[in-house]
Amino acid sequence: MKLPHPELIDLIQRAYSFEKAAAFAYQGHAGAVKNREEKKSIKQIEDDEWNHRREVLVLMQQYGIPVSKNYEVRAHIIGKVISASCYVIGWFMPFYFAGRLESGNVCEYFRMKQYFNSLGITEHDQLLYDMGIKEKEHEIYFLEGIKTNKLLPLFQKLFGWGDDESFNNIDLDRKYPVGESGIYCKTQGPALQPGEISPGICDMQEQPVK
Repeated sequence: MKLPHPELIDLIQRAYSFEKAAAFAYQGHAGAVKNREEKKSIKQIEDDEWNHRREVLVLMQQYGIPVSKNYEVRAHIIGKVISASCYVIGWFMPFYFAGRLESGNVCEYFRMKQYFNSLGITEHDQLLYDMGIKEKEHEIYFLEGIKTNKLLPLFQKLFGWGDDESFNNIDLDRKYPVGESGIYCKTQGPALQPGEISPGICDMQEQPVK
């Protein structure tokens, strides 16, 4: 079955490629931190990103969506550059920008679900919901690591994400079930353009939720 939805096809292609960029970035992030528990947690997040990439590939194969060579090359370069930068920019910035990136990535999967639903396709709802929630868990992990840092208020003011601002409207303590999750990301702006990620800083198109 071919999907008559260009925006959905593009979103799936970008998600597939830029999960690789995120995984590469977390390789550098884990290598740069000294705390063993942090290394372990970040490695698990890297593994989650590779798993998401595998799951998205299954969707692509099901609907005959080709891998974008353009996105793949861009994602590879971006991921490797971010990975290397983690060794030179200190401890706080990788945590901050990883959290900011994950905050925007949450809505990719909820938008996929909404797009599929607009075509009458609901068989992927649980998968896409679970991946979106997992990205939110990643966001919260990184936020918890820096929420008491004195630099956070400044970075939140400059980059629009922090202790009381997010690029999605999900509260893990009060989650909507899959069937009611259509409310998520409905109030956000245009989808995040992962291809515009720059080393360490993600060019979010979203409007923060306060």
